[in-house]
Amino acid sequence: MSQPKNHKNGSFNRRDFLKTGALSGLFLGSGSFLHACNSQNGSSKSGDIKNIIFMVSDGMSIGTLTAADHMLRRNYGRPSRWISLYEENRLNRALMDMASANSVVTGSASASSSWGSGHRIVNGRVNMTEEGEALKPILEIFRDAGKATGLTTTTRITHATPAGFGANVMERWNEQTIATQYLERGYDLLLGGGNQHLSPEHRDDGRNLYTEFEEAGYTVARKKQEMLQAPDNGKLLGVFYEGHLPYNLNHINTDEYVRDIPTLAEMTETAISRLSQNQNGFILQVEGGRVDHAAHGNDAAGLIYDQIAFDDAIAKAVEFAENRDDTLLIITTDHGNANPGLSGTGSGYNDSEPMFDRIADFQHTNSWMLSQLDENSSVSRIRELIAEYSSIEIRRDEAEILGQSLAGDYQNLNRGMSNPSQALGQIFANYLAFNWVSGSHTADYVELAAMGPGSERLRPITRNTDLFHLMVEMAGVQEYLEV
Repeated sequence: MSQPKNHKNGSFNRRDFLKTGALSGLFLGSGSFLHACNSQNGSSKSGDIKNIIFMVSDGMSIGTLTAADHMLRRNYGRPSRWISLYEENRLNRALMDMASANSVVTGSASASSSWGSGHRIVNGRVNMTEEGEALKPILEIFRDAGKATGLTTTTRITHATPAGFGANVMERWNEQTIATQYLERGYDLLLGGGNQHLSPEHRDDGRNLYTEFEEAGYTVARKKQEMLQAPDNGKLLGVFYEGHLPYNLNHINTDEYVRDIPTLAEMTETAISRLSQNQNGFILQVEGGRVDHAAHGNDAAGLIYDQIAFDDAIAKAVEFAENRDDTLLIITTDHGNANPGLSGTGSGYNDSEPMFDRIADFQHTNSWMLSQLDENSSVSRIRELIAEYSSIEIRRDEAEILGQSLAGDYQNLNRGMSNPSQALGQIFANYLAFNWVSGSHTADYVELAAMGPGSERLRPITRNTDLFHLMVEMAGVQEYLEV
């Protein structure tokens, strides 16, 4: 595997680009964010903020945001926090073009890297140029400026989106290297899953990164109570599951998970409380990463309840940021995924809402149900298990199709929708009126919202790389772009 060139010794100097304005040529059209900064069209100025909270609902299509709001209004008597902020006109809103360096359909690594480095990156890489040059990621920039740094996610802490703010690798799946880079770079707070990339029994080099983090002065938490009881000061590493954290719907229906694994809102609150003790300020990325995974799996209940968990985390961030004049809060997604949505059905579309409401009766996600089945599962077993955990009695012919898919013997007319996850998602669409266009990322422009100084500078159509320049300029850390 190619090793990243050291950004200290490379010939590319990003600061010179910024000084000469050459980066403006990289933006789409004439209305780039950089032009807005230089012309001072907004009321804010460079250095106005101390703190940045950057929130990412990974893989969130607009239908996902809408469905979570519908679920909360119809079953819990309240709007989503995100939509209520729109309704109250408390956020500046834009659409964002998230294209990568090689495709209009982006992956999470290149998407996060565009925010983390200010450059569009080839899909699959983390803060590495096409020439193999390592770009200094934004957490290192803020660290060198004396600010606290943190990553919080429901995925593995070494996964693509958090890595895009703090690591450099040619292949996003090189997560063992990402874990060691976090240690070497000394970020203040890391919360998520991913034991498989830190424990000696799983690492190729046999290193015990937990011991090494402790030796570097970190408190290590493996359960929620250990996180909550950690000393208020000092660095914190929290790893709460072998891989990604469980889906929120599985979490809330499993006593062990409720006891031992923090929610994204709890991790966010802990992160803000700790990082805000730094008098110079902080930068924190918060990722609801399993929204993306549920979309890949066409898993309606998994998707909506993880979006709600992300929405709960938004409430914690807003609670901190709303009465301050030194904090920029950004809420967005890195790309669409599967383009789910509630569809019209029945006379006058009157069946759509009661069918959608059935999602509230699910006790577990599609992926959990499928984990209880295999290629030998009988039709009756399939029907019984699905009825038990979704309260939906699927037809026998539908169960037969799912059984064929589990055995690898089913092919949908849309061949990419033939695996068990997509088959079950399409079966449930018959009962939920909640449909999918694929099981993959989409090229949609995405939701971008922000509050605080600098948020007024967002243009109606924003390029992904613009956010890097917004954060760097508003925090006044330009001098730390290069070592």
